[in-house]
Amino acid sequence: MLKEERQQAIMEWLRLEGKVVVTDLISHFNVSEDTIRRDLNDLAELGMLQRVHGGALPRSPSPPYEQRVQEASTTRRALAEAAARFIHDGQVILMDSGSSVLAVATSLPTSLRATIVTNSVPVAAALIHHPEIEVQVLGGRLKKEAQAMVGIPVVEALRQFRADLCVLGVCSLHPDMGISMLDMEEAYVKRAMIEQAAEVIAVADVAKLGTAAPFVIGPLRALTYLVTDSSIEPDVLTPYQERGITVIRAEPSRPDS
Repeated sequence: MLKEERQQAIMEWLRLEGKVVVTDLISHFNVSEDTIRRDLNDLAELGMLQRVHGGALPRSPSPPYEQRVQEASTTRRALAEAAARFIHDGQVILMDSGSSVLAVATSLPTSLRATIVTNSVPVAAALIHHPEIEVQVLGGRLKKEAQAMVGIPVVEALRQFRADLCVLGVCSLHPDMGISMLDMEEAYVKRAMIEQAAEVIAVADVAKLGTAAPFVIGPLRALTYLVTDSSIEPDVLTPYQERGITVIRAEPSRPDS
């Protein structure tokens, strides 16, 4: 079997099983451990999987931020609306960066009275026309591709808040690997937000579940709520519920007639 054929077979195995184990691949393809490790490393460098001890996990797709924002869907709107229902008058809310969090911000009623603290430029801009929301924007270095502030000043500023809720943007969620992210600086900010909030809600569609990224934010138990697709099979969500997370399966609203 050619290397390219073997690597395609590895990716198909990963798609079907949700993980691959080095020892299983060695036995299946009848090749050396070095060969399999090179295959996995090659695929990891291409961003097609995430290497972990003893094998690999799926890697969440991560198109550019602006593309994610433009790819609005009924599913995303449903997830955002479900998450927005957890935000109430009088609360202090930490809102992370990311297209899913932006969708939550745009779903908030204009009558809401709350304080929202964010490192996201688009989230802050989306709240301009909410007269009763006090918006605190965290200053730092602008990470242009994420349209968010990052760095030590952002993390230090977060230490000054005790929030009721954090709306967390996530790249990857995995029952064993926990919450992880592709970018180290963004991971530091997300970790600080989790630490400063009484409850944490993550909005994640099916593409993010069961995947892993290089920089770990924290264990799954750091989440209080997970808002996700109603179409996901219940057994996929069981490992998340077993770790104490309340899972909300959002139903897409019917399109306007």
